[in-house]
Amino acid sequence: MLSFPRLIASGLGTGLAPVAPGTVGSAAALVAGALLMTASPFALPVACLLAVIGGLWAIGAARVEGDPGWVVIDEFAGQWVALLGLARPGLAGLAAAFVLFRVLDIAKPGPVGWADRQKGAAGIMGDDVIAGAIVAGILWAVRGRFPGVLD
Repeated sequence: MLSFPRLIASGLGTGLAPVAPGTVGSAAALVAGALLMTASPFALPVACLLAVIGGLWAIGAARVEGDPGWVVIDEFAGQWVALLGLARPGLAGLAAAFVLFRVLDIAKPGPVGWADRQKGAAGIMGDDVIAGAIVAGILWAVRGRFPGVLD
């Protein structure tokens, strides 16, 4: 049985997937994020904040060492931050947010890689939140230049 901090850190158990737990966590976050976007204009931003704060707490409370694969609350936070770049949860926008986020999270370019090298909960959470923010900026720019393409 998982302790409450480990349940949160594992993305409600999605990080326990036997293959590609980060991708499974991101996919679960994508579905949940799309639902949050339809619920209220405030639901997703509040969820982002709660995921970051809750993730920092859970990782510390669970005494996580390094960045184990089962910790995916950072993927939830980062994927939800990425979705902030969309006006609505259309299929093209959701697919772009998912793919871009996974690419940046895996490749870890520039500031994403720097954050990943930091120690503790801040490092675990930081790279994904920064990757999500970069993706949100890209999506926002694409929406501004090509209206309707991500709907």
